[in-house]
Amino acid sequence: MSAAAAFDPPARAGVPFADASPAQVRAALVAEDAERFDRQWREVMARATEDLDLTEVTAILESWRRVAWVTTANGPDAYRRMLAQAEHTLRTGERPVGTVAWSQLRVELGL
Repeated sequence: MSAAAAFDPPARAGVPFADASPAQVRAALVAEDAERFDRQWREVMARATEDLDLTEVTAILESWRRVAWVTTANGPDAYRRMLAQAEHTLRTGERPVGTVAWSQLRVELGL
């Protein structure tokens, strides 16, 4: 067994991208996210080299693994639409068509 294999965290069965490499994560991203990933990856790797601490590297990779998962779950076009809708909602405060407030849903469910 190699030293790298001995220290690999256990894979989380059934979770997409749970143990994806940085290259695999990057390949799953849309172009604009791949650029952000590259920039962030270089920054955290440079700091890790200086600090001899991989904590930030691990955290940023885990974060981008989730983005890769969301991107591939319904495809890049649906991912971009989701981002556009989120941006619109944050900018205007308007909920997407067909959605209800949490308080209204609780009433409808009798909670």
